[in-house]
Amino acid sequence: MRFLQAYKMAIKSILSNKGRSFLTMLGVIIGVAAVIAAVAFAQGSTKNVTSSIQSLGTNLVTINLRDRGSNRTVTYEELNKFKEENSDLIASIAPTVTSSVTAKNGNKSRSTSIIGTSPEYETIKSRHISSGRFISQLDIDYNLKTALVGTAVVNDLFKGENAIGQTIKINGSIFKIVGVLEQIDNGQDSGDDDKIIIPVTAATKLTSQSRISNFSVLTSSEDKVDQAVTKLKEFLYTKYKNENSYSVMSAAQMLSTLSSITDSMMLILGGIATISLIVGGIGIMNIMLVSVTERTREIGIRKAIGAKKRNILIQFLIEALMVTGMGGIIGILLGLAIIKFVIGGLNLVPESYSLTWILISFGFSLLVGVVFGIYPARKAAKLNPIDALMYE
Repeated sequence: MRFLQAYKMAIKSILSNKGRSFLTMLGVIIGVAAVIAAVAFAQGSTKNVTSSIQSLGTNLVTINLRDRGSNRTVTYEELNKFKEENSDLIASIAPTVTSSVTAKNGNKSRSTSIIGTSPEYETIKSRHISSGRFISQLDIDYNLKTALVGTAVVNDLFKGENAIGQTIKINGSIFKIVGVLEQIDNGQDSGDDDKIIIPVTAATKLTSQSRISNFSVLTSSEDKVDQAVTKLKEFLYTKYKNENSYSVMSAAQMLSTLSSITDSMMLILGGIATISLIVGGIGIMNIMLVSVTERTREIGIRKAIGAKKRNILIQFLIEALMVTGMGGIIGILLGLAIIKFVIGGLNLVPESYSLTWILISFGFSLLVGVVFGIYPARKAAKLNPIDALMYE
C-alpha cells in the first residue's frame, strides 16, 4: 500500500504541473527518439549496401588501384592474359576507367561521367540495357567508338527521341550509341543513370590521364575466392612492387568491413543521442530540487505524522522515474514515427526497427531517472521536520 500511495502522490504532483513536467520530459523524449532514429538510419543504410553487395554474388573480388600518379598501370591486355593463365580460378574480369566528360548532341551539351569497361561488366555489375545491345568484344578488338547511355543523358540530349543509332560527341570524339542503359535511379542527374559506358580501349584514349582505376573479378566458384585473391595480390605486387598501391577485397571482406563500420557508426550516433538523455537528466534533477524546495512544508508535515526517510526518498524517486518513464514512452513513439514517416516515407533508406535498441534506450531513460533523481530524493528525505515546518 505504501508503494501504491507513493505512486498516486507522484502522479498527482506531475499532473499538477503539466507544463513543467512536459518540459522536464523533453530532453528524455528527444534523446530516446534520437537513439531509435539514428540506429534505424544506420541499420537501413547497412541493409542497402549489404543487399547491393550480395546481389553481385559472394564470388566477387574488387580491386582498387591507388597509385594512379605513377607511370605504372595495368592494361586490359595484361588483365586478359592473367585471366587466361588462371582460367581455373577466374571466370571473368571487368576493368573500369572513369572520367568526367562533356557530352554533346548538336547544340545541346551536358557534363557527365564515362565508364570504360568490357562486355563482362554487364554480368559482374548487373548493369543491363533497356534497348539496343551492350558493348561487345568486337568493339574492343577493333577499337570501335560505341557507347551506352543512361536515361539522364538521353532525356537531356535527345529529348525523348530514340537515341539508338545516333551519334554523340564525348570530349570532341564521335561515338555511336548502340544501347540505352536500364533506369535504376529515376533518371536523376549525378546518379547511376547519368553515365555513359564505352569500350575500355576507347576510354583510355580519351585523355592522357585515363587509365584503369579498378577492376572486378568474378571467380569460377565461391570456394576459389581465397586462391584468386592470393593470385591477384601476387600479380599486382609484381606490377607495382608496393602493397600500398592497390587493395584487393572480396565480397565477404567488404561485408565484414561494412559491419564493423556500421557498428562504429551506431555507437557514435547512439553516443551523440545519449548526450540528450544526460542533458534531460540534469533538467530532471534541477526541477526535482525546485520541487523539494516548493514542498518543504509538505515534507515536514509528513515527517511529523510519522513518515520515515525511506518513505520520502521513495516518493521523490518514483516521481523522477515516472517523468523519465513517460518521457521514454513518448520518445519511443516519436522515434517510430520518424522511422515510418521520415526515413521510410522519404525513401532515405529501408525502414529498420530494432527492439533491442528500443529497450536499451527506454532502460537508459529509467536509469537517468534513478541517477539524477536520487540526489533530490535524498535531500528531501534528510530534511529536519522542525526546520521544514518552519519553512516559508
